[in-house]
Amino acid sequence: MSRLDSMMRRLAAQRDGLEWGHAMVGDSAGDYVDMGLGNGRTYDHLREIAPDRRIWVIDRILQCHPSCVPPEKDFLQGEAEEMLIKLAGSGSKIVLAHYDFGFGEKEKDVAEAARLSPLIGACMAPGGVLISGQPLVGFEQVRGPETVAPDRYCFYKV
Repeated sequence: MSRLDSMMRRLAAQRDGLEWGHAMVGDSAGDYVDMGLGNGRTYDHLREIAPDRRIWVIDRILQCHPSCVPPEKDFLQGEAEEMLIKLAGSGSKIVLAHYDFGFGEKEKDVAEAARLSPLIGACMAPGGVLISGQPLVGFEQVRGPETVAPDRYCFYKV
């Protein structure tokens, strides 16, 4: 598979996964979080499908497209561990989380996701949904949308 095809497959999996997760949580009370703002595409899609939800965003640096800058009160800028602790301490409970932190090195990314999993769990509401490009630990893995190959993205219930 070419890198272009792989990227298109990943982006389609993200979109389909976010829409699946949004449908799964339905009217459950709670906020959403996008872990890893990057260019802002995922955050922008969350705003589109869930305009009435508070969407927290975590990233080291604010370097997204100007149309995707989150409100200051919802942007937690800094290292993932510190920002997840801050989010857990905010009293907000997350019903949908998208995990997209990464260094671009598979082994390092998988280890980081495993290390951060307990901190993510501390932020999540019971029955919440996690959508992740990396395997997470300590959550019930479930089958996501049929349009996403099982090895392309990971889906979890809390």
